[in-house]
Amino acid sequence: MTNHDNHRPRLSVIGTGYLGATHAICMASLGYEVIGVDVDAHKIDELRHGRVPFFEPGLPELLAKTMETGRLRFTTDFGEAARGADVHFICVGTPQQYDSNAANMSYVDSAFTEMAKLITGKALLVGKSTVPVGTAQRLTEMVHAISPAGHDVELAWNPEFLREGFAIQDTLHPDRLVFGAESPW
Repeated sequence: MTNHDNHRPRLSVIGTGYLGATHAICMASLGYEVIGVDVDAHKIDELRHGRVPFFEPGLPELLAKTMETGRLRFTTDFGEAARGADVHFICVGTPQQYDSNAANMSYVDSAFTEMAKLITGKALLVGKSTVPVGTAQRLTEMVHAISPAGHDVELAWNPEFLREGFAIQDTLHPDRLVFGAESPW
């Protein structure tokens, strides 16, 4: 069941590394219901227990505060995220390929594929990773082809611009917003 028509959307954040955990915690602090998802069970366990698995000033305190509200939870279950959110932020890494200057897109492709297979109604997938030109179009075509919801799943791109040590500030009070979407919805 989605609530995109009359209420604040529920969010999922796929990937709970530096970008994803920060995004999930900050969005929950703004009042959104957020579910963070990762394939790394240890990372999810750490976050569930109020421990941030990397150093970022102020983030452990903000995590504790948002966990108390009940608006933030973490899981390894992609299906739970697909069923429980309207907007899905894909925040996985794009490391450099071995022996190349190109980005390794396997994590991004995998996250979009997994979510597309599980989404059965109107939803928005938002890429936060920094990716090569043409990625959004390629992934849009792939998502529409494999999602049970077809064209009811829309894609947008909103790359991150986080500075280490200032990630909370950059998320909650960005100096710029860059996004791309195809429809008014």
